Amino acid sequence: MAMIDIKRASVRYQGGVTALDCVDLCVRAGEFVFVVGPTGAGKSTLLKLLYRGEAATEGYVSVAGSDLSTISSADIPLFRRKLGIVFQDYGLLPNKTVWENIAFALRVTGAGRTETRARVHAALEMVGMTHRPDATPSQISGGEQQRVAIARAIVNDPPLLIADEPTGNLDPDTSMGIVQLLNYINERGTTVIVATHDSMIVNMMQKRVVAVVAGKIARDEMRGDYGFERSSGYTGAGD
Repeated sequence: MAMIDIKRASVRYQGGVTALDCVDLCVRAGEFVFVVGPTGAGKSTLLKLLYRGEAATEGYVSVAGSDLSTISSADIPLFRRKLGIVFQDYGLLPNKTVWENIAFALRVTGAGRTETRARVHAALEMVGMTHRPDATPSQISGGEQQRVAIARAIVNDPPLLIADEPTGNLDPDTSMGIVQLLNYINERGTTVIVATHDSMIVNMMQKRVVAVVAGKIARDEMRGDYGFERSSGYTGAGD
């Protein structure tokens, strides 16, 4: 079963700028995929297609059974409830506690108090944060904030988790812990897509690697490494 099915999709802006150019990508349910590439290559745009943060100007995009090529603006919020999304900057509400930040994701679904308590506790347990439910984001480390952001993303048990540079603000040891957590979530059945510039983690994990260069998929390997320079000629550091 395809969790993600993209066919000849392009994203073009006014003025002739092309962010993605005729991309084809199929990701099966249960896969773990790293998306790599140099700065400005189109990694984030590709991920935005998946949660309809960007609309394809050409082509077909289907995610978790929804045709994003034809979805109405009114239906986008409901579609996004099926996804877990994690960003580099955590995106936590600063004046709410860890518990409240995670529970907030359930409030929009109409979950009752008993269900919310059970789901939030299960999410905290999964990410190893049961010891800090009453802390605010400013009272915990960056790695702990990212764990809370992941807990918030998975509290609704989404079939697809999208993470855009989830370790970008973290040190190497903390980054490893976050990726191991994402791998654990994947092993429980969730499809995981991670855009990253962290070559050490990509090389160690040996997961499927999709390299994006100049808006095109330049390489797609089932047990790949980070080395997108092999297909692009790029030798600098990516973002």
